[in-house]
Amino acid sequence: MNAKEIKKLFPILDQHVNGNPLVYLDSAATSQKPIQVIEKLDDYYRRYNSNVHRGVHTLGTMATDEYEGARDKVRAFLNANETAEVIFTRGTTTALNLVAQSYGDENVREGDEIVITPMEHHSNIIPWQQLAKRTGAILKYIPLQHDGTIALADVEDVVTEKTKIVSVMHVSNVLGTVNPIKEIATIAHKNGAIMVVDGAQSAPHIKVDVQDLNCDFFAFSGHKLGGPTGIGALYGKKALLENMEPIEFGGEMIDFVGLQESTWKELPWKFEGGTPIIAGAIGMGAAIDFITDIGFNEIEQHEKELVDYSFERLKDLPDLTIFGPRDRAGVITFQLGDVHPHDVATVLDAQGIAVRAGHHCAQPLMKWLNVVATARASYYVYNTKEDIDALVNGLVKAKEYFSDVFS
Repeated sequence: MNAKEIKKLFPILDQHVNGNPLVYLDSAATSQKPIQVIEKLDDYYRRYNSNVHRGVHTLGTMATDEYEGARDKVRAFLNANETAEVIFTRGTTTALNLVAQSYGDENVREGDEIVITPMEHHSNIIPWQQLAKRTGAILKYIPLQHDGTIALADVEDVVTEKTKIVSVMHVSNVLGTVNPIKEIATIAHKNGAIMVVDGAQSAPHIKVDVQDLNCDFFAFSGHKLGGPTGIGALYGKKALLENMEPIEFGGEMIDFVGLQESTWKELPWKFEGGTPIIAGAIGMGAAIDFITDIGFNEIEQHEKELVDYSFERLKDLPDLTIFGPRDRAGVITFQLGDVHPHDVATVLDAQGIAVRAGHHCAQPLMKWLNVVATARASYYVYNTKEDIDALVNGLVKAKEYFSDVFS
């Protein structure tokens, strides 16, 4: 199935915005949803809306089967050993906070080190900042190369025997950099640290095998891979999860509650307090089915072709700066002369072209790039070369609109 055929499966893309056909280039923020996911959510609410695990009636059994079936889809999607290693969360942010609070508070002490990079999304910076403040640990950063990549020699220099946690994004949401997670994990483990991976931008685009990466935790969000918002998952090695305490308490995650003491359910449910995100998990399972059917070889090849085509089309556009390495995932972050990215995005939006403008929840990286903000076009399975043509034509018009800036 080619991208044009795939695009037809996304109802939202068949519309006009500001009098122009919609060109959606903001999938790094959130992807659009295929009809299969929309219909799955509709089916749940129409036919078997019920709470899970607690009832023996037919609707409850159907909901539970679908919910736990979605967990097994995530297990297979990440190649985890078993479903006990898959915790449903509200998304990547919640998953990373869970690790920082549950594992971090128990295992990090004053003088210990936490290692991240300047390219991280705020969701993979602030939880570690707060952990360092709570414990007296030291937050350290692996420096970036001039093109926004990581050199393993720098990882070797920064990670020491005092390091307890290394947390790195798999793919940069700004630069498109694909980080060498497997090699970084080897260095972390050699020094006695655990490896945490922010997989928000990798899980939708490249095949993830947590056993091959040998990471200890891996977090991702459903809404970036065609699933609903408000749902994601945390993979964790079972031995680590078993020794961690939950951070949310209440119904669903308990085994026994007395007047003074309570005990928790076994994995994975001890980390899923309250009524879970049932429809979200089922919808994310449908999204996983959808992209698995397409296949990651096809997805990676398609996005590589889009990136190559983007560089070919954009290279002759004067005054355009593209940030990040040439070898990258499907993200093109750029600056058009001295025009503010918000102004560029506004002119593009008037032509029906949706891009992201701002600091992309990566202010330390913006400082490293020596910019306040950038514009970003990000691709997914439904994007075509015609979308990139529209972007290029839109940027030409933006440059004409702000001609006084370039005179």
